Amino acid sequence: MGTNSKQTTKKKPKNSIPAVAETITKSKKRTRKVSQSKPQPACPIGDIEDFQFREDEVKEIRASLLKWYDVNRRDLPWRRINDSDDADRDRKAYAVWVSEIMLQQTRVQTVVNYFNRWMEKWPTVQHLAQASIEEVNEMWAGLGYYRRARFLLEGAKSIVEEGGQFPRSLNDLRRVRGIGEYTAGAIASIAFNEAVPVVDGNVVRVIARLRTISANPKDKETVKIIWRLAGQLVDDNRPGDFNQALMELGATLCTFLNPNCSSCPISAQCNALLESKQNPKTVVTDYPTKVAKVKQRRDFSAISVVEILECEEGRVDTKINSRDSSSKFLLVKRPEEGLLAGLWEFPSVSLKGEEADLVERREAIDEFLKNSFGLKLDIVAREEVGEYVHIFTHIRLKMYIELLVLRSQDLRTKEKADMSYKYVDMKTLGSMGLSTGVRKAYNMVQKFKQSRSSLLKTVCS
Repeated sequence: MGTNSKQTTKKKPKNSIPAVAETITKSKKRTRKVSQSKPQPACPIGDIEDFQFREDEVKEIRASLLKWYDVNRRDLPWRRINDSDDADRDRKAYAVWVSEIMLQQTRVQTVVNYFNRWMEKWPTVQHLAQASIEEVNEMWAGLGYYRRARFLLEGAKSIVEEGGQFPRSLNDLRRVRGIGEYTAGAIASIAFNEAVPVVDGNVVRVIARLRTISANPKDKETVKIIWRLAGQLVDDNRPGDFNQALMELGATLCTFLNPNCSSCPISAQCNALLESKQNPKTVVTDYPTKVAKVKQRRDFSAISVVEILECEEGRVDTKINSRDSSSKFLLVKRPEEGLLAGLWEFPSVSLKGEEADLVERREAIDEFLKNSFGLKLDIVAREEVGEYVHIFTHIRLKMYIELLVLRSQDLRTKEKADMSYKYVDMKTLGSMGLSTGVRKAYNMVQKFKQSRSSLLKTVCS
């Protein structure tokens, strides 16, 4: 995949014309039409299989990009670990792994604090392997895509079971659960100096603009070709720095909407920029091709924050909004597979993709609470708190949130084969790592209780 890999390419004439001015056409015998006055047109998928960077271009891109990166790279905690002379290779690999998993579909600014807290709690893969999924989910809460956190834990356990040493090569890294092609390339190149490419959305955008690739960037064949082009570019001596430089360029200068071409260190090799100068109808942001987003599914659910009063005998006038209240809250664990797998949430009922009125929502919740937990619905207070729309990648979930306060009752958890649940006090609930949607529901209920304190008084019996 790196520049040392064996590739069979046609020899070019000594006075070959820059690739910017070449147009590749197909026939029984491949020929090249040359035009020095026009930029190279965008390449459809059928024509870029043989489309490579020239050797002189590769050298220029490597030198310019690394020089720029050495001066402009952002100071990030995982890079500090990799720059440290006393950090062993396994510690470097672990830092790269954790940071890259966190950075997937998450902003760098958000990740920094999460990364620092994570590394403080689990500084090595051995420490992480001893954690529980509940602890990991709590540390991950707010980052989303919780499946990534689960794979980190499972991967750590598998590495420790195999002896505790991080795999040293791309192929061995790919055998670890949760480590795919991208993450394996990042660890191998950054921590172990293996000359292999890394391709994320930023790299796709940079390469698509360098070569004016108009094919669908999410198409399987296009992705394969961009990986090959990235492999041609990666620097043999500084593969980790080069891969980070390419990603850094896409994240800071060669951005999706407002590329800063005047500051780009490799603008001289950018076909998209040249084409935009020669054709007023073309702009750099035409590349890569915009792909229509998948239409979001619209889901609806009824959320019931169930609070059960726990009062000592003879105690009266308990305010359920008091921080000293001994109330218990019911939490249900989601299935181990699927959306938000293994996380704790308030009791919820799916409304089967449709809006539902208050009566229908309450009937559904009541049936769920009775059948699943054997709760007696001895209601102290029941109030509609509000609505909240939570956006997932492909789902728009509208949640109807209510507060349901029940009188004290037997809270012994009954064993159910298909469901895990527990009762927690307010202090525990406030410190738990809850998903963004559940945390929002909790905060809405707390705010509601504070505003309606005069109504939320009762006598325990």
